[in-house]
Amino acid sequence: MGERYNIHSQLEHLQSKYIGTGHADTTKWEWVTNQHRDSFSLFVAQHDMLSYFALAENESRARVKFNFMERMIQPCGPPPERMDLDD
Repeated sequence: MGERYNIHSQLEHLQSKYIGTGHADTTKWEWVTNQHRDSFSLFVAQHDMLSYFALAENESRARVKFNFMERMIQPCGPPPERMDLDD
Protein backbone atom coordinates (compact mmCIF):
# COMPACT_ATOMS: atom_id res chain seq x y z
CA MET A 1 0.00 0.00 0.00
CA GLY A 2 2.83 2.40 0.82
CA GLU A 3 4.49 1.79 -2.53
CA ARG A 4 1.30 2.64 -4.43
CA TYR A 5 0.99 5.92 -2.53
CA ASN A 6 4.64 6.73 -3.27
CA ILE A 7 4.19 6.17 -7.01
CA HIS A 8 1.01 8.27 -7.04
CA SER A 9 2.79 11.04 -5.16
CA GLN A 10 5.69 11.01 -7.63
CA LEU A 11 3.28 11.17 -10.57
CA GLU A 12 1.47 14.16 -9.07
CA HIS A 13 4.81 15.88 -8.51
CA LEU A 14 5.81 15.37 -12.17
CA GLN A 15 2.44 16.60 -13.38
CA SER A 16 2.71 19.78 -11.32
CA LYS A 17 6.31 20.39 -12.38
CA TYR A 18 6.02 19.66 -16.11
CA ILE A 19 2.97 20.91 -17.98
CA GLY A 20 3.27 18.44 -20.85
CA THR A 21 2.88 15.30 -18.73
CA GLY A 22 -0.86 15.86 -18.48
CA HIS A 23 -3.35 14.66 -15.88
CA ALA A 24 -6.82 13.15 -15.73
CA ASP A 25 -8.52 16.44 -16.65
CA THR A 26 -6.30 17.24 -19.65
CA THR A 27 -8.40 17.91 -22.73
CA LYS A 28 -7.55 16.64 -26.18
CA TRP A 29 -6.77 20.20 -27.32
CA GLU A 30 -4.35 20.79 -24.41
CA TRP A 31 -2.58 17.50 -25.07
CA VAL A 32 -2.18 18.16 -28.80
CA THR A 33 -1.02 21.72 -28.14
CA ASN A 34 1.67 20.45 -25.76
CA GLN A 35 2.80 17.90 -28.35
CA HIS A 36 3.11 20.57 -31.04
CA ARG A 37 5.01 22.92 -28.75
CA ASP A 38 7.39 20.14 -27.75
CA SER A 39 8.01 19.36 -31.43
CA PHE A 40 8.63 22.99 -32.36
CA SER A 41 11.01 23.49 -29.44
CA LEU A 42 12.94 20.38 -30.53
CA PHE A 43 13.17 21.66 -34.10
CA VAL A 44 14.49 25.02 -32.92
CA ALA A 45 16.99 23.50 -30.48
CA GLN A 46 18.49 20.96 -32.92
CA HIS A 47 20.77 22.80 -35.36
CA ASP A 48 20.70 20.01 -37.93
CA MET A 49 16.90 19.74 -37.93
CA LEU A 50 16.59 23.50 -38.25
CA SER A 51 18.97 23.41 -41.22
CA TYR A 52 16.95 20.59 -42.78
CA PHE A 53 13.69 22.54 -42.51
CA ALA A 54 15.37 25.70 -43.81
CA LEU A 55 16.65 23.81 -46.84
CA ALA A 56 13.29 22.14 -47.47
CA GLU A 57 11.42 25.47 -47.25
CA ASN A 58 14.14 27.41 -49.11
CA GLU A 59 14.33 29.91 -46.25
CA SER A 60 17.12 31.05 -43.93
CA ARG A 61 17.57 29.26 -40.62
CA ALA A 62 16.71 32.47 -38.76
CA ARG A 63 13.41 32.81 -40.67
CA VAL A 64 12.48 29.17 -40.02
CA LYS A 65 13.36 29.57 -36.33
CA PHE A 66 11.23 32.71 -36.15
CA ASN A 67 8.30 30.95 -37.85
CA PHE A 68 8.51 28.01 -35.43
CA MET A 69 8.63 30.34 -32.45
CA GLU A 70 5.57 32.19 -33.78
CA ARG A 71 3.71 28.92 -34.30
CA MET A 72 4.38 27.92 -30.68
CA ILE A 73 2.00 30.63 -29.46
CA GLN A 74 -1.16 28.82 -30.60
CA PRO A 75 -0.09 25.78 -32.61
CA CYS A 76 -3.61 24.30 -32.77
CA GLY A 77 -5.60 27.51 -32.95
CA PRO A 78 -7.62 29.10 -30.17
CA PRO A 79 -8.92 26.82 -27.43
CA PRO A 80 -12.38 25.41 -27.98
CA GLU A 81 -15.25 26.77 -25.96
CA ARG A 82 -15.87 24.79 -22.81
CA MET A 83 -19.26 23.27 -22.34
CA ASP A 84 -20.54 23.78 -18.80
CA LEU A 85 -22.52 20.90 -17.39
CA ASP A 86 -24.46 23.26 -15.09
CA ASP A 87 -26.53 24.78 -17.92
